[in-house]
Amino acid sequence: MAPGLFTHGTLSRSIALLALLAAAPAAHAAMTWQIMQAQPRAGETVELRSILFNDTPNALTRNVPEQVSLTWRGASGETFTTQAERIKGGGNVTVPVNNFVAFNWQTTVPAGARGLLAMSVQGEPATTPIAVRVAAPAFNAPVASAHAPTPSGATPSAVAMPAGAAPSSTATPPGELQARTAAGASPSVSASAFENFRNAISSFEPIYFDFGDYGGANARFQLSFKYRLFTPQDPKNPGFLDNLYLGYTQTSLWDLHDKSVPFVDTTYNPSVFWHEDALWQSASQRWFTGLSAGVEHKSNGKGGGDSRSLNDAFVEPRLNYRLDDGSTLTVAPRIKNYFAYGENPDYPSYLGYVDWKLRWAQDNGLVLDGLYQQGHHGRHAIQVGAAWPLQRTFLHMNGYLHVQLYQGYGETLLGYNHKVGPQVRIGLSLVP
Repeated sequence: MAPGLFTHGTLSRSIALLALLAAAPAAHAAMTWQIMQAQPRAGETVELRSILFNDTPNALTRNVPEQVSLTWRGASGETFTTQAERIKGGGNVTVPVNNFVAFNWQTTVPAGARGLLAMSVQGEPATTPIAVRVAAPAFNAPVASAHAPTPSGATPSAVAMPAGAAPSSTATPPGELQARTAAGASPSVSASAFENFRNAISSFEPIYFDFGDYGGANARFQLSFKYRLFTPQDPKNPGFLDNLYLGYTQTSLWDLHDKSVPFVDTTYNPSVFWHEDALWQSASQRWFTGLSAGVEHKSNGKGGGDSRSLNDAFVEPRLNYRLDDGSTLTVAPRIKNYFAYGENPDYPSYLGYVDWKLRWAQDNGLVLDGLYQQGHHGRHAIQVGAAWPLQRTFLHMNGYLHVQLYQGYGETLLGYNHKVGPQVRIGLSLVP
C-alpha cells in the first residue's frame, strides 16, 4: 500500500502543498470559555465549556478546580454571582505541546438577570467576558402551534407562567404573531426548538468534497451527521438511553467529464446506534476506550437491475492513545453481520465482515486516516486520507485541505463488485 501511495505523482505534490501552506501560530497558553445555550432564561441551568490550549514550547501543568465563580454584569450596572460546577475531568492536568483539554461545567442563570449581560470567570483575568442575552419570561403570549409537538406531560404553551396564574384571555391573534415573527421577534418556542436541535446534532463520519481525474474528471463527496435522541438530565451520570443516536451518511460519485454531468451512484446510509466516547480511561489519561453498536441500512435508491441495498448490525470498539506531541492514535475495527441483503448476496465476498480503521490526528493539525476491507480470493479495498487545517495557512479559512486515495472494490454501492483505482482526489474537508 505504501509504495503505491507515495509514488503517485498527484498525491506527492499534494503532500508537498500541505507542508508549504503550514504557518506557525503565535505561542500562548490560555483558557477560553463558551456558554452552550444561545439565549437562556433566568433561573435556567446551562452548560459551559472551557478549553485549555497549550501552544507554548513546553508542556503545561495546571490545576482545574471543581468549582469556579462567575460574575454576571448587566447594562445598568447590576451584578450577580453564581458558581459553575465541573461535570467531569479536571484536577492536575498536564497538557502537551500543541494540545488542548476541554471541560464541561454547569451553572444556573441568576434569577434576576435580564437582557444583555457580560459573564466573566473570577480568577481568569485574561478571559474576555462572554456576552449572554438572558430571555425575560413572558406571561401572556401563547404561541404554541396546534401542529407543533410538545414534551410529554407539558402544557402546550411556549411561555412560562407563574404558579396558579390563569392563561391570558387576550391571546395574540395569529396574524399579529406572524407580523412579530417577520419583524424579527421570533417566538421563544421556535428559538428553544432550534437550540435543542442544534445542541443535539453533531458530526459523524468525515464531510468532504474532492476532485480527481482518473478515467475522466470526477468528484466524490460525503455528508454525515448524527442526532442525539435524549438529552441527559444529569450530564455527570448519563443513562443508557442518553447515548442513543440517529446517524445519516450520504456518499456520491459524480461524473464531471460527461456532457450531462451525471451522478454515477449515491449511497444513502441511515443508522441507529449506541455510542460512548470514553467507557474507560487510564489514570494517566493517555489510554481511553469507546464503543459504538447498532444497525444500519445502505441503498442507492435505484430500481431494476441497478438496485443495491443491504443491512448490517455492527459493533465498533475504539482504542485511543494520547501521544506526547499532542496527537491521538485511534484503532477502531467495525465488525459487521449482514442481514436482508438478497439483492447482492455476494457483497461480503468482496468487502468482508470487518472495516479496519486507523486514525492519527494532531490537535489543530494534520489528520491521517486509513480504511482497509478484506474480502475473499484476494479482493480488498483501501482508502487513505490526509487533511490539513486551512486556518493554519495563508488563506486563514475554515475547513481542511483534503487528499484521498481509493483503490479496490466497493467505491460505490452500485459497483461494489468492480475494482477501481488507484484514484487520488484533492478538495475541501469540513470535518476530517
